[in-house]
Parts: sequence; structure tokens; C-alpha cells
Amino acid sequence: MSKGKVLVGLSGGVDSSVSAYLLQKEGYEVDALFMRNWKDDDGTPYCSVKEDFMDATFVADQLNIPIKELNFSLDYKERVFKYFLDELEAGNTPNPDILCNKEIKFDVFYKYAMNSNYDFIATGHYAQIVDTNNTYSLTKGSDENKDQSYFLHAINGEVLKNTLFPIGKLEKSKVRKIARKKGLITSEKKDSTGICFIGERPFPEFLSKYIKESPGPICNENGDVLGQHKGLAFYTLGQRQGLGIGGQKATDNQPWYVANKDITSNIVTVVQGNDHPLLFSKNLSTKNLHLINPIADSEFEGMAKVRYRQKDQKCNIKILDKHLSLHFKEAQRAVTPGQSVVLYKNDICLGGGEISEIS
Repeated sequence: MSKGKVLVGLSGGVDSSVSAYLLQKEGYEVDALFMRNWKDDDGTPYCSVKEDFMDATFVADQLNIPIKELNFSLDYKERVFKYFLDELEAGNTPNPDILCNKEIKFDVFYKYAMNSNYDFIATGHYAQIVDTNNTYSLTKGSDENKDQSYFLHAINGEVLKNTLFPIGKLEKSKVRKIARKKGLITSEKKDSTGICFIGERPFPEFLSKYIKESPGPICNENGDVLGQHKGLAFYTLGQRQGLGIGGQKATDNQPWYVANKDITSNIVTVVQGNDHPLLFSKNLSTKNLHLINPIADSEFEGMAKVRYRQKDQKCNIKILDKHLSLHFKEAQRAVTPGQSVVLYKNDICLGGGEISEIS
């Protein structure tokens, strides 16, 4: 007897391939959907949509499951990429993967599946779902090096009851082992690390097609001009590479890092040394607060991280209407406006918000 009808997002990678196989093995009725969310005819070698679709189709044939392809590129452009560019132009450093999960995979894709009479959607994310008396919580994946709850913190908690993460309880090495044993074509395929649906490509070159350069001075903390930047959108806090000031004489020959971006004066401030005090912050506030489930306390001691794969950090958390205010026990390096701070209680992901101010 079938456990239910599942539409799995088959991306052409090993994680979603193994997810589809495990669901099939566990007794679900499995169909696959390949989401085409970015044009692949831009003349560059970086967009892998055609290759990914071929791999997804081959895996579906290997597993003998139906596969369909849908184009969500207009939704992606309007709901993800436009916001991404707007935030960059505002001097922030947004995370499109978080917005992609929220707006595309767990909204557009989810609604399509539910409207097509599927019982569940499934993806190859390293995360887990816990059902406690019909309250569904998002928890970390078992593989702490691959846990993707950070990227999922902004999804609507209501979708969790109809969502499956088949590999969330597995180590990455185990996933590849399963793929090899089954003979899946994606078993040795390299993990994608580029922008969601856009792929791996030189970021400044890609960005210059959409955002005009707005040159200004690169200054040290004393206001001395060391060089010229191309525009605030092309830099992020903590950045070391690509500053173009490597030949500057320095008191101790340590590398330079971006410590501040002033949108009013169009100045990028840089400092020397990986542990310079201006690179660290203890306080932040957010916009666009999202909680996966309601939280009774408006102020509490908790854990949070300000970037993917960072260890959870102790902090005091205040929930204020539609934003957060956090004070960390220890100063955090390169806390970046536009990125997300994500809250945790043990392994449960509570939600988070976009960093708007730091101090």
C-alpha cells in the first residue's frame, strides 16, 4: 500500500537523486519535477541547466519514475532576483538561496504540487522535520557539515506537514554510497555551490551585467585614500580578495579586509588584519522577521548563527514586532547587513531575519 503520492524536486544532483530513490524504496508513489528557473542561453559556460536536466531525466529513467519540467523563471526573476539586485544596490549583501527556498521551492513548487493532488513534496535538503502533537518543527540535518536549516529558516512552517527531507538523517558520505550502490549517474557529481539556479560563475563579472558601476574611494580607518572601488554592490564585509590595493605599503604587511560600506559617502573602509576590532560586532537588529512556529517569550537566552556553517553562538534575543534585536556573548566577525541571522533551540531552527543594523 502506498504511503502517499510525492512530487520530488529532482535537480540533477546526487542529493535529490537519492531522495527520490529512498522515497520509492520506502513505498511512496514518486513523481519528479525539474524546475527551470534561470535562462540557460546567456552564452556563458557557467549555467548548467541543460546538463542538470539531462542528468535528472536519466535518473528518473533509472528509477522508472515519471518526470516533468516546469519553467518558474518569471517567478524567480520577480520574487528572488529583483530583490537580490535591489538589496545589493542598497549596499547590503543578500542571500538569494534563502529567498529561493522561501519563494520558489516551498511556495511556487509547493503550491503546484498541492494543486496537482500530491500528498507531499520532497527535496534533497539536509534538514529534518519533527512532528510534536501536529506541530511541525524544522530541525538540523544529522550531518553537521551539510546541515541546511540555515537556508530553510524563512519558509512557511505550514508546509512542513506536507514536506519530506529523505536524506536529512544521513551523512553526505552515506548518500554517495547509496547512489553508487544503486548505480545512479549522479553518484560522483560535484555539489553545486553557486547562486541558487544561476550556477557558479565569476560574481563581479556576472553582477556587472545588471548593476552599473559606481566608483568611489577605498579608505583606511583614518580616511586615507588607498584606491578606488567599482561600487558598493561589488563588495561585502570581511572581503579580502579583489580589493586592488595589495601593493599598498602597510605597517605590518597584513592583508586588507572590508570593514564598512558607507552608502551616503560611497566609501569602502578597509582595515588590516583578520582580527581587527572594526571587523567585529556584538549587536545586531533585523528586518523581515520570520518564525517557523510562534514563540511565547519575547526575550530569552538562545543560540544563533550569522552565516552558513558557523557554530551556534550564545546570545540574548529580543523579538520586537516584526524584527529581532540580538546581543551576542562574544563579538562576531563580519556580521553583514543583508545576510540572515538564524535562531536555534538545541537542534530546532526557530526562524530568523535579515540583518539590517550592526554595532
